[in-house]
Amino acid sequence: MEKMLVVIFDSEAKAYDATEALYQLDREGSIDIYAESVIKKDLSGKVELKSVKGDFPINTVGGTAIGSLIGLLGGPIGLVAGAAAGAALGSFQDLYLAGVDAGFLDEVSRKLTVGKFGVVADINEDWVTPLDTQMEKLGGSVFRTPIKDVETEQRKQDQEAVKADIGQLKAELSKAPQSRKAKLQAKIDKQEEKLKNYKEQAKKRLAETKKEYDAKVEAMQKKASKAKGDTKAAINARITQIRKRYETSKKKMEDLAAQRREKKAKEKKTNS
Repeated sequence: MEKMLVVIFDSEAKAYDATEALYQLDREGSIDIYAESVIKKDLSGKVELKSVKGDFPINTVGGTAIGSLIGLLGGPIGLVAGAAAGAALGSFQDLYLAGVDAGFLDEVSRKLTVGKFGVVADINEDWVTPLDTQMEKLGGSVFRTPIKDVETEQRKQDQEAVKADIGQLKAELSKAPQSRKAKLQAKIDKQEEKLKNYKEQAKKRLAETKKEYDAKVEAMQKKASKAKGDTKAAINARITQIRKRYETSKKKMEDLAAQRREKKAKEKKTNS
């Protein structure tokens, strides 16, 4: 199962020892590491990226799930409460991209206090015991969560909310006095531009997702070609899981695009 992993340590040396232990587990086939970084919470409360090392399929944190998670860990504790108060709404897109929920983020943030170090990794594992055993020996606090496919659903909700707003504004425009029409039209234009941007972002994100999944599958296939017996079978099972998750995400995005086209065609037919 694909998971986001964060292991927190009191010292930098222990964090780097943990990365070596994770590499060994990867070589043994106990886990698969797609991306990994060591981070530190500095005196200002921001997260400092200490290293991005290892020959992993995702060798950059920018624009990826692990990159989004690292960025969020530098934010305030209490993301849910902050968002409710309107203070952290901009963080939620990164939250969905990271594939974690606010509860996991808050739990990790409360432990990752100033001066502590964390090992953050995008992994695939079948059993938790091998990893937990090694991390506990080093004194690490382990946090993990399955990567959730909530991004597409949230994009759909965001777009539907904007569409509803546009519909309401157009209804108001049709009844408004001439003195108000220009201001209402400006609001409509702004929301339609936002909707256009949502669509462009969704298309770009699908391409990025495919690239990320392809890199994972390619790395796993290379490992499987060198493995034997149960290890080879386990790796192939993980490849199947990765492909299934991508296809599910892809179908959701394609269905959303198809629904938009169908609705637009109906509106055009009604207005003609």
